[in-house]
Amino acid sequence: MVKIRLTRVGRKKAPYYRLVVADSRRKRDGKFIEIIGRYQPLNKDEEQQIVCDGERALYWLHSGAQPTDTARALLRRKGIMKQFHEQKVEKKKEAKAAAS
Repeated sequence: MVKIRLTRVGRKKAPYYRLVVADSRRKRDGKFIEIIGRYQPLNKDEEQQIVCDGERALYWLHSGAQPTDTARALLRRKGIMKQFHEQKVEKKKEAKAAAS
């Protein structure tokens, strides 16, 4: 299963995380498929704390990637999970209209 999760790359006492798409069987900091963002929890600027490529995140979510709880919370803060839900509902409506 493909997951959207965090990998730690920061130094000691200064965490810095990458938001990556990886196989769930890989190690936390192991091989990944793609980097889609970053998270700096110590950064005071809210805008720079989470940086994410929304298009790629939506692509992976539509492809079936499952975000971990922390990754889901970060994507929710950026509004990506809301976009994903809206697109899913819209597709469902279109499919229902086409079937009628």
